[in-house]
Amino acid sequence: MPETPLDIARTWAELPDPANPEQRFRVDLTWLTSSWTCIFGSGCKGIYADRPDDGCCTLGAHFTDDEDFQRVRAVVAELGEDEWQYHPGRGKRGDKDPSRPSAWTELEAAPEVAEAAEGTEGSVGSGTSHAARKTKVVDGACIMLNRPGFPAGAGCALHQHAVLTGRPPHEAKPDVCWQLPIRRSYRTVERPDDTSYLEVTIAEYDRRGWGPGGHDLDWYCSSNTEAHVGAEPVYRSNRAELTALMGEAAYAALVLRCEAHLDTAKRARSAGARQLIPLLVHPATVEAGTVGGRRTRVPRRRPTTAAARTAKAASTTKVGSATRATSTTKASAPSKASASTKATKSVKAAKVVQAAPASAAPVAKGSAKTSGKPAAKASGKTSPTS
Repeated sequence: MPETPLDIARTWAELPDPANPEQRFRVDLTWLTSSWTCIFGSGCKGIYADRPDDGCCTLGAHFTDDEDFQRVRAVVAELGEDEWQYHPGRGKRGDKDPSRPSAWTELEAAPEVAEAAEGTEGSVGSGTSHAARKTKVVDGACIMLNRPGFPAGAGCALHQHAVLTGRPPHEAKPDVCWQLPIRRSYRTVERPDDTSYLEVTIAEYDRRGWGPGGHDLDWYCSSNTEAHVGAEPVYRSNRAELTALMGEAAYAALVLRCEAHLDTAKRARSAGARQLIPLLVHPATVEAGTVGGRRTRVPRRRPTTAAARTAKAASTTKVGSATRATSTTKASAPSKASASTKATKSVKAAKVVQAAPASAAPVAKGSAKTSGKPAAKASGKTSPTS
């Protein structure tokens, strides 16, 4: 199934940040109400055709800042060798810290800068850009990626550890990893009265988010119909991530706008307004047929009218009568046999009377009446279920 174009029509909404009057949110309702979901291990083809098992973990992850790095480093220190395929170990004497930066991170910088940074174990690197620090690439993919066949299972060791220890995955992974494919960006908006505010945009992390090289990726999920199969729309399935990006109050305001947007889209769809759909719903979700999320269809219970109740009662009465008729027929079968026996005895008695002397006492003839009604057949109809 093909990817949808990058430059699609989108519906945007603005809302103030309840926690900060100096900034406003600008949110992409088209993306946030789409049915996208991560399909790693369930149909994901990977960003490079020759490495389908890597997903989007081939290139390693860049850290946003020192806080991001230190948070992830604390989780790396907890990982055991049974959880992490590329665990660096603790050295021959067992005294090395497996979370030391040189063991699992690298710098995308000039060699002399990287060398100076590697000498500082306690931080991302003195005098270097924090954004240049990233996880190492080992055997063609991120060092944190467990490969197929590893006993703990394929996938991010940080993500698996978070699930195992009962914490949200976004608290254990680098910012760029848990935010993908949601993109948060900033810009300063100047007003005509020489005042300004900070605009925080929450939108789709499409191919462009990867830089110029994003157009060269062999496969990408955010606008691919194969990944728009989520049980819930993005704003629900990624609640934890969006709350971390926006705050509780702003997320609650976002939900109101997303629900209203979805309601409008559904009304337009039920009214047959096909031309409005592409303006309201992500085209990949439309193509996948999962507007509002993929849900198991449950037959609706139709309302019962007075006429329907009367017909149902009549049908039930008819079936009940047929059932009683069948029971009566079965019950009358022994009586019929008994009457036949009595008739036979009466005939024999009559013969005896005819042969007996006139002085013999007369014997009354027995009656051999049987019902002339045919046995009622039970109706094959059953009472309709509601």
